[in-house]
Amino acid sequence: MSNNFVYQKKELPSYIGKIGITLLIIGIILGVISYIVNPSRAAFSYLTSYIYLVSIGIGSLFLVALEYTAGATWSTPFRRIVEFLAAAIPLLIILAVPLLFNLHDFFLWANKEVVVNDKILEGKTAYLNVPFLLIRLAFILISWIIFYWVITKNSRKQDETGDQKLTTRNIKISTVFILWFAVSISIIAVDWIMSVEPHWFSTIFGAYYFAGTTWAALAALTLIVVLLKENGYLVDKIKKDHYYSLGTLLFAFTCFWGYMAVSQYLLIWYGDLPAETTWFFHRWHGLWTVLSIALIVGHFIVPFLALLSFPSKTDPKRLKFISIWILVFHFIDVYWMIMPGMKVESGGYFFSWSDLVFPIAVVGLLMIVFNSMAKKYNLIPVGDPKLQRGFDFRL
Repeated sequence: MSNNFVYQKKELPSYIGKIGITLLIIGIILGVISYIVNPSRAAFSYLTSYIYLVSIGIGSLFLVALEYTAGATWSTPFRRIVEFLAAAIPLLIILAVPLLFNLHDFFLWANKEVVVNDKILEGKTAYLNVPFLLIRLAFILISWIIFYWVITKNSRKQDETGDQKLTTRNIKISTVFILWFAVSISIIAVDWIMSVEPHWFSTIFGAYYFAGTTWAALAALTLIVVLLKENGYLVDKIKKDHYYSLGTLLFAFTCFWGYMAVSQYLLIWYGDLPAETTWFFHRWHGLWTVLSIALIVGHFIVPFLALLSFPSKTDPKRLKFISIWILVFHFIDVYWMIMPGMKVESGGYFFSWSDLVFPIAVVGLLMIVFNSMAKKYNLIPVGDPKLQRGFDFRL
């Protein structure tokens, strides 16, 4: 081993797994009740939480691949943490099954009687049809699982062998993955978010979802790093310089998400086409006006100001707070993208307690996944040849 330190693996507190199981059980029980009370509404709430979980899982794998392709060293001590978060990816296939029973609720284009009387939807049937949708979903999820399995297997094997060739191998695999990630994340965004309102379209919607996805994964990483460091589960070599890099990335993606959001809005506003403006029209009327304004303030202005200064990027308490804030508002963002497409008998939107049920289950599931991974594998990639340089990183 090229690293000149001795790593002692510590077991995470048992209450993490217990809390995770409790939250998951509560979420499942309440979720079943919500399906019984209002199946269609519960289905939309479940879709929102599913897309949110996709963000955390695949966004984390993207961060792993990004480190390999960029040759970054400062983030090497944290790579195992995002690998653990990416362990949610294999579960996405199982969790997608409930979605398949509600396709006619989600998508107008899945109802043949509607498509027959709609020239716009009829023109999109070559792409927007149920068999092709399921093929795309299955292919993407399976490919993500394969990339996850290969990359993490090489990373964990390196803990035992210290073989630098495994890093070289992962760089090549990660390069391919990043290219496929750009395509596949856009397909997921179009299929499961944008096509809920199929008359509307946006050429940068995939980039908008990508920005939020990566931002949320970074926030989850930052939150866990700070918590683990404060409680003595990461080595003392982690310094404020590392915190600054995490804070800077959070700030960068705050700006990037804001840029994507404004760009999408301005392009549609400038074009002023009825088929495009309808989507924003729905979100600037009634209760959605409040949520739209909340997104502008909470999902951009607050994190922008909170992370603007140098000290704020190195303050653990500030980083914890803003990471949780970003994770909450990313869920609100996903909710804002999906829920207005829900058709209700009253003709308008209404809040439901079921909207809070499935996020509880998602948090519990992520805690269970992370805890189980932490029991099996080291929290730090001790065999990585870049690790010592990662520890020595200074601004």
